[in-house]
Amino acid sequence: MYETLWPDVEKLLATVQKPARYIGGELGAVAPTHLPGNVAWLLIYPDTYEIGLPNQGLQILYEILNERHDALAERAYAPWVDMEAAMRDAGVPLFSLENHLPARSFDVLAFNLSAELVYTNVLNLIDLAGVPLHTLERTLEDPLVLAGGHCAFNPEPLAEFVDAFVLGDGEEVVAELTEVLARSKTESEEGGDRHDLLATLASLDGVYVPSLYRPVYDSSRLVRIEPLDPNAPETVEKRTISDLALWPYPRNQLIPLTEVVHDRLNVEVFRGCTRGCRFCQAGMVTRPVRERPFDQVGEMTRLGLDRSGYDEVALTSLSTADFSGIQDLVRDVVEDPRNDGQVSVSLPSLRVDAFTVETAAQIQRVKRTGLTFAPEGGTWRMRKVINKLITEEDLYKAVDAAFSQGWRRVKLYFLIGLPTERDEDVLGIAELGKRCVEIGRRYQRSVTVVASVGGFVPKAQTPFQWFGQDSVEELQRKVTLLRNAGSGVKGFNIRWHDPEATVVEGLVSRGDRRIGAVIERVWRAGGIFQEWSERFDLSKWQDALARESLSFEEVAYRDRDENEALPWDHISAGLHRDFLWSQWQDALAETSLEDCRWTPCYDCGACTGYGLEHVVASALPPAGGSQGTGQDLSSGQRVPVDLISRPSR
Repeated sequence: MYETLWPDVEKLLATVQKPARYIGGELGAVAPTHLPGNVAWLLIYPDTYEIGLPNQGLQILYEILNERHDALAERAYAPWVDMEAAMRDAGVPLFSLENHLPARSFDVLAFNLSAELVYTNVLNLIDLAGVPLHTLERTLEDPLVLAGGHCAFNPEPLAEFVDAFVLGDGEEVVAELTEVLARSKTESEEGGDRHDLLATLASLDGVYVPSLYRPVYDSSRLVRIEPLDPNAPETVEKRTISDLALWPYPRNQLIPLTEVVHDRLNVEVFRGCTRGCRFCQAGMVTRPVRERPFDQVGEMTRLGLDRSGYDEVALTSLSTADFSGIQDLVRDVVEDPRNDGQVSVSLPSLRVDAFTVETAAQIQRVKRTGLTFAPEGGTWRMRKVINKLITEEDLYKAVDAAFSQGWRRVKLYFLIGLPTERDEDVLGIAELGKRCVEIGRRYQRSVTVVASVGGFVPKAQTPFQWFGQDSVEELQRKVTLLRNAGSGVKGFNIRWHDPEATVVEGLVSRGDRRIGAVIERVWRAGGIFQEWSERFDLSKWQDALARESLSFEEVAYRDRDENEALPWDHISAGLHRDFLWSQWQDALAETSLEDCRWTPCYDCGACTGYGLEHVVASALPPAGGSQGTGQDLSSGQRVPVDLISRPSR
């Protein structure tokens, strides 16, 4: 049994910034008792505490595991560079936040992968835990290293370091993993084999074990990835929770003792998105849409506010304004007498064409939380290419609604470097921003419109996975073009993401297994916290690529053709490859596709096996409230429905 490291950790706290990152003790935290036979999980977010604590995926698994009789879970986050240096100097390994136990005392180190630039942090944390860096170097005496999250849909860059990836929703599969690991603990005492454990994990739906597969190359190009074990399926399918109502988590959201990002009550209202934005990995890999019942959202909100003391609730999803009865829900929260009119509502993911004056009026009654709209493209032509079907009129109506209700600041999010993009598409961003400032000045003298501009990164499992990303130089040219066009307009500000970081993200997002050696070289050169602008260093990536005889041109900048093997072809997010390819061709032809919740099925593949298309509103608000609508395929008419069911294809 391992002893707590708290006495050693406590000695370091006076020497580092933000010591509250490392002490635990939040409201909602559980300090579980480690019992023989229980499977101990260390859930790790590979970024700082203030970035990682609000992560809902980690908090959901934390509660589910701690409710089990055969498992327990604690948390860890990446220590900042000052704390890591102090830990290494003092010989203190990575530790858990609850009991301050060494990471090696856990059976599982489970990483949440929400962004590619944290990959060097993953390696750093494995090393800081005292665990062999490469999966082939580990034995049954070492913790199992798992990873999940959206980035897991191209797992190959981390294949040499992660024992197994979990694809898709984790609520059900963590139970199956726990049962396998519990048996393995007994078998290891009887002389079990680590290969047998990994082979058993590979037999679970949604679990990918990279060491049981081999990439095959023809010269410098990947030909295929082939399984090496009979338990390893040729294609690993993602896991999907079909009924979100069965998983009302987190019930006890963690309330931090220090400032964190998104410090408010967060309630997930639905998963998935069928708007069909071709650049959006989250919208593609989380299909089908599954709404949480209206009444359950209300209950989770009421209980969470009572317990936490927060005065703000964020209703989260990929497009919250699409939730059935969203206006009724916002009204219910704001007008609930138990809140004394002191609770505000934030809708972090707002569709421009779903935002109305009524919604604006409701959410500003207590305080005006931030408003961000995401047109993504600067012109209608560009938005047809990316299938973000928002017209200029949609945007202007939404901005008018916001400013008419008293907002003084609106943020707009755009992408540059998109497929087929022309300079007039980039300049269109400035034109939209200027027009929004003019609209705001109808209502008040001083308004601010911020255009936040990110460089486009092609992602796996999307129609743009075949697209050659813009180079650093081209992205920088477009940023300069946009800055010049927007200069001199009072109230209009432009911010942009570093093009150098953008292309490294693209390198990792579509790289094959060879990129793992690049990541390791960057880490060994001190390249951690690469997602932080003050820590990012392009030269480290350039040097590592050169040493591995790879290049940005080969991995990131070139287009792929239809028949080229992609590093994630053996990983399925539920979408047919020919559907993605047809969407890529439609993008090049500037052809758009309507939201499939209200049209006949496009046969993308996401709903196959569930016997239904999308859960639109499994419980509706009282009479007079909004209802979900679906299309009756036999009549062609829209009718109210609780559940839209269609045959699997």
